[in-house]
Amino acid sequence: MPGQFKGNKSYLPTKPCVACGKPMTWRKVWEKDWESVKYCSDKCRKQGAAKTSLRT
Repeated sequence: MPGQFKGNKSYLPTKPCVACGKPMTWRKVWEKDWESVKYCSDKCRKQGAAKTSLRT
């Protein structure tokens, strides 16, 4: 994570959810695997999995 977090969330990195496109803000629990986080919620994870299974 670049810089130091001082309580202002605008300094935290963000990226869009693969399923819905909603911006996700970095969270402490995602610290070790932020690069592999794709979905903002379980609902989006299930929808994303359903979309990919329909393609094959």
